[in-house]
Amino acid sequence: MTRIGLDLRLHAYAPGGISRYARHLAEALVPLLDPGALTLVYHRKEPSPLDLPGVRTCRTWTPPHNRWERWALGAELAPLRLDLFHSADFIPPAWGARHFVITVHDLNFLYYPQYLTAEARHYYNDQIRWAVARADAISADSHATKRDLVALLGVPEERVTVVHLGADPAFHPLPEADVAAVLERYGLAPGYLLFVGTWEPRKNLPGLLEALAILHRRGERRHLVIAGRPGWLYEEIFTRVQTLDLEPWVHFIEQVPSDDLVALYNGALLLAMPSFYEGFGFPALEALQCGTPAVVANRASLPEVVGEAGLLIDPESPEAIAEACLRVAQDADLRLHCREAGFRHAALFTWEATAQKTLAIYRRVAGA
Repeated sequence: MTRIGLDLRLHAYAPGGISRYARHLAEALVPLLDPGALTLVYHRKEPSPLDLPGVRTCRTWTPPHNRWERWALGAELAPLRLDLFHSADFIPPAWGARHFVITVHDLNFLYYPQYLTAEARHYYNDQIRWAVARADAISADSHATKRDLVALLGVPEERVTVVHLGADPAFHPLPEADVAAVLERYGLAPGYLLFVGTWEPRKNLPGLLEALAILHRRGERRHLVIAGRPGWLYEEIFTRVQTLDLEPWVHFIEQVPSDDLVALYNGALLLAMPSFYEGFGFPALEALQCGTPAVVANRASLPEVVGEAGLLIDPESPEAIAEACLRVAQDADLRLHCREAGFRHAALFTWEATAQKTLAIYRRVAGA
């Protein structure tokens, strides 16, 4: 029996998109593997380990994204005698298993180094080059990320497999009464623009705020809900709200509970995701699952995620963002098309397919 380790340490520190990916992948792999074949590697601070049948667990001291991670994690993994270790957040250890698979979600730090501190730039540049050289195989969330790996880092195409992520079934249409109850608690009425994600420069929130101001000047007075959490270099967002005189129209909601987030999608006119770069873009997929139109940037992975169900815009142009939002607001037939096409397109993304394609990589590398 091939012994496989899967890295879930990030969840103890940042339970965001990458953490969700690793946990959903673990759940979907279990039915495909022999009992005892999978070991889930947590950090000791993990507050909510998964309860999965036939799965071993290992709690480590080594935190993710630590300068000594390569060597310290390898030492902690060595007693497990793993045949393969999968680093879900791209940084593999120097040892601790016979083979290594990594998932690269995006290379935004290479495209936009100005959005990182000098220390972070040095760290990520060093780690990604180490990671792609160390790995026996690479899983990429999108064809866009694969192209970036080949173009920016010279990785041979045959070493990279595109494995799209799955849709979370928790996101789906809700009865109007259920949506209204949640919106009332947040002081919202249906029909707002919605942004979901970390508040950081590559998400292009200043551009979205400029687009909102354009909508207001055209008589389309819409509220904007910004749901998620602060990241880094986000102060400009609050400054832009003030300079555009949008304070009464912009609502920041931090750490939204999952059930409430489903209702926020359902109550929105549209999801706006004008990011300069996304490795995958869970919010766009979640919006489609809820029947909510998605206005997204025509860059990186987002065209793959929304297909023909979304409206693509130039993220550099607030005018283009505003125009797409105005089309959705004023065209009922377009909203219906986006809703129906969105359901069909989102159904293509399943965690079962993600797990099967990932297991195929394991088998190719280590005979799992």
